[in-house]
Amino acid sequence: MAQDSVDLSCDYQFWMQKLSVWDQASTLETQQDTCLHLAQFQEFLRKMYEALKEMDSNTVIERFPTIGQLLAKACWNPFILAYDESQKILIWCLCCLINKEPQNSGQSKLNSWIQGVLSHILSALRFDKEVALFTQGLGYAPIDYYPGLLKNMVLSLASELRENHLNGFNTQRRMAPERVASLSRVCVPLITLTDVDPLVEALLICHGREPQEILQPEFFEAVNEAILLKKISLPTSAVVCLWLRHLPSLEKAMLHLFEKLISSERNCLRRIECFIKDSLLPQAACHPAIFRVVDEMFRCALLETDGALEIIATIQVFTQCFVEALEKESKQQLRFALKTYFPYTSPSLGMVLLQDPQDIPRGHWLQTLKHISELLREAVEDQTHGSRGGPFESWFLFIHFGGWAEMVAEQLLMSAAEPPTALLWLLAFYYGPRDGRQQRAQTMVQVKAVLGHLLAMSRSSSLSAQDLQTVAGQGTDTDLRAPAQQLIRHLLLNFLLWAPGGHTIAWDVITLMAHTAEITHEIIGFLDQTLYRWNRLGIESPRSEKLARELLKELRTQV
Repeated sequence: MAQDSVDLSCDYQFWMQKLSVWDQASTLETQQDTCLHLAQFQEFLRKMYEALKEMDSNTVIERFPTIGQLLAKACWNPFILAYDESQKILIWCLCCLINKEPQNSGQSKLNSWIQGVLSHILSALRFDKEVALFTQGLGYAPIDYYPGLLKNMVLSLASELRENHLNGFNTQRRMAPERVASLSRVCVPLITLTDVDPLVEALLICHGREPQEILQPEFFEAVNEAILLKKISLPTSAVVCLWLRHLPSLEKAMLHLFEKLISSERNCLRRIECFIKDSLLPQAACHPAIFRVVDEMFRCALLETDGALEIIATIQVFTQCFVEALEKESKQQLRFALKTYFPYTSPSLGMVLLQDPQDIPRGHWLQTLKHISELLREAVEDQTHGSRGGPFESWFLFIHFGGWAEMVAEQLLMSAAEPPTALLWLLAFYYGPRDGRQQRAQTMVQVKAVLGHLLAMSRSSSLSAQDLQTVAGQGTDTDLRAPAQQLIRHLLLNFLLWAPGGHTIAWDVITLMAHTAEITHEIIGFLDQTLYRWNRLGIESPRSEKLARELLKELRTQV
């Protein structure tokens, strides 16, 4: 091994001197000398690449300080570029010098220089005098001809890959897997060049018949990074292929979305919706395999945060965007069965939840909510209708379509009739999925009593913040983070928004409720989600909407 290292160092010095001589003179003698040594130089390049690929870029520069000069001289020599596989091996060597995560300006400049050299190799090949005269005779200047050559080369390769995909098992007409792998490796430093987009897309869509993935992991990583940073724009079909073929890229896309959501303003669903749609994840999730991975990552986030309301709201917005994409796609091609997206829950429950409230007459909302409650209760308590995942799976499905749960409180507060047991159960389950039957029944009794007091107060000529506080039981030593207390707070907020006299005491009530920063953020999230849902469902209540916006604005200035 040590002897190989010594031999390579000696060869390196020899070829550095040779390239300097060839570079300084363009006589017939130097051209002949170049041609005589092309095979030997290519073999040297191959050995050089074998050594470079085992080092990181910093080690390469440390061991071969003039490596950039050597490769540059070779890249600007048309004889070397034209010989056999020398051009490909030069590209491989240059790729070894790239810093994937540059730590300083020097490393960033080196990356830029390498990209420039790589672009030159593909788009600025020097032709001999006869070719130059021929292209000029056709009316093409070099500045026009070379980009056109690159474009035609890319389109030709992309067309060959598409034919390769269509030929299937016709091995005589298929591109060799080694060549496809080589193409993906060559593309890595050129990903952000617009002219290379068709080749990148063709590589992603082209599926071979090999048992293992033939495209290089570095290619997938580079494409995914460029997509996430908006440096390239590919069709959704190509992005779907990327995430199906390389799971780490899909996971990184989800983590990238989480990072954007965390760094953005809290409790702003419109902005969250923009981030989600911009990520292409809802469109890609129309493929069940991608949806299951995305959903599993949401599940983990939910469990890690102990059911944080912000995560629940994000899941609901994502589901809404996903359903819209699914409906759009189903008009163009056959869609997958709902069971493939939610395999652990009742298909009949999924179909009911999937209904958009906008498509149901408002007078039928109560009936639909009762039906949802019945199906959920059977799945949770009786384990019928094919539910295999227990209460958590039913609840996890339900929160995807949580807009239905938010409608329950409004339906109960705007009705003078006895609160239906089905709706009380639905609220208790939504806010306390871990509660047992006895605890859930106790919550239902508590909520029913609060609703009775609120409905009585709505008929009163005067309202006071203290009376509402007393009715809600907020003056006790009860754990304010408990599901039942959270449910009652949301009932109280709904009451303030809808009751005729609620707007006069709303701020005083919220001041009494907001004991901690956590509860303040909870109230902000509730108001933002309520406005978002009203806008989406076309619910018009100018007075309530104005009050919600004023409260939201005031609370946001205080956190």
